[in-house]
Amino acid sequence: MRIRKLEPRDIEGVLAIQKESPEIAQWAASDYESAARGEMAAWVAEEARGIAGFLVARLLVQEVEILNLAARPDARRRGVGSKLLAQAVDWSKIVRAERILLEVRASNLAAQRFYERHGFGVAGGRPAYYANPREDAVVLQLVL
Repeated sequence: MRIRKLEPRDIEGVLAIQKESPEIAQWAASDYESAARGEMAAWVAEEARGIAGFLVARLLVQEVEILNLAARPDARRRGVGSKLLAQAVDWSKIVRAERILLEVRASNLAAQRFYERHGFGVAGGRPAYYANPREDAVVLQLVL
């Protein structure tokens, strides 16, 4: 498996993973096109079968925000998310961010456990943050 920057040719594969991941933010192709142009930081995990996962983040002053992270269902629990997250952490240190933030659905306990295993802790919450269905968000952070 290889981690590399998101390219325009990857967008179809990213959208297919997103479609199979209703728990993540559902973006339009144009959002990923912006990421591929470098308006956000974005990486894909690539393997022989194609794109296995992706992560999109952005730098806001001294904080990095992880905006979207998902792995193809048949690639889950194989280290895809961990490798992508490690890439984002490394990049965050390079850009001298002080912390990494993200939101996760309150009901998404698997994601919360995943981030906790990687050193993230609860930093707060956002009531009614998500739509379809309406749900609170848990804000997680990793202090660098």
